[in-house]
Amino acid sequence: MKPRDRANAKAVTGTAGLVEAGLVPPDAALELRAVEENFRIRIPAHVREQMQAVSPEDPVFRQYVPDVRELDHRPEEMDDPIGDGVFEKVKGITHRYPDRVLLKPTHTCQVYCRFCFRREKVGHPEEALSADELEAAFDYIRANEAIFEVILTGGDPLVLSDRRLGDIMDRLGTIPHLGVIRLHTRVPLVEPDRVGAALVAALKRAGKAVDVTIHINHPAELTEPVKAGLALLADNGIPLLSQTVLLKGVNDDATVLAALFRGLVANRVKPYYLHHLDKARGVSHFRVPIARGQEIMRELRGRVSGICQPTYVLDIPGGHGKVPIGPDFLREPAKGYYQVTDYLGKKHEYRDDG
Repeated sequence: MKPRDRANAKAVTGTAGLVEAGLVPPDAALELRAVEENFRIRIPAHVREQMQAVSPEDPVFRQYVPDVRELDHRPEEMDDPIGDGVFEKVKGITHRYPDRVLLKPTHTCQVYCRFCFRREKVGHPEEALSADELEAAFDYIRANEAIFEVILTGGDPLVLSDRRLGDIMDRLGTIPHLGVIRLHTRVPLVEPDRVGAALVAALKRAGKAVDVTIHINHPAELTEPVKAGLALLADNGIPLLSQTVLLKGVNDDATVLAALFRGLVANRVKPYYLHHLDKARGVSHFRVPIARGQEIMRELRGRVSGICQPTYVLDIPGGHGKVPIGPDFLREPAKGYYQVTDYLGKKHEYRDDG
């Protein structure tokens, strides 16, 4: 059995699978079926191995095992919190910023995060782009010469076979004005067997700069198989970045995030973004106040080096884009005179003589 087939055979899917795997008690199944009707459930074998305890207190368990609180839908929460639909130009293409687009060839994932901002859209195989729809997406990119970067996302682009992924990379490689192709993925963290020589060869078929951005939220996810996969990508010249979501009960602690970001840098992954949680439906139990996020970022400034520092960002609801929301270290109480706050919270005066 191939590694991918083995991973698929062992994945936990649906409420019945959660009960059978001992991840939830049988008496919780009825309430969780209501969650399953709204949001897909899938937990690969490798993710189960990352869990230290079968408990919502475990940071890996909390990210992937459904919770009845997902049915608590607040008035401010949205089906499309970052405005994907507002900026969809053709099916599968979101064009929000002038020089880059999202290309979403699939809407399925190897794992379904309980806080996902696209949780209304993912988990629907029938939404994958047909051959004609994919061709229309390529036509849109070809026709817009301002597009410098294409970001493959979804769903997760690494659920595609090496053949299909390689074909997409081939096609993108023929577009002269494209400079960078980026992939956003959870797969190297949740199914590390997927990362192999055939995947590397598929990624390189574009003949352009290709970056892989992994989504990781806790140092427990950096297992030895995961590290081996990241090393294979890095050894083959594929730059690695990371995205992390600030989550209550998972990583809302400077010590945890420092360990994560150091671990990433030690494995040649540059921490890129720390996302403030988007206002998707049913995720309020994960929410951390912005003030707490800023406090954590201030603590990190003194704990880890600059290369370990991601940018703390908010994706403005409605599709207005990401903005940095880190702590404000500098204010100007009088012209030419500044008050600077260090990472310990102490104030210092600074005169600008420039």
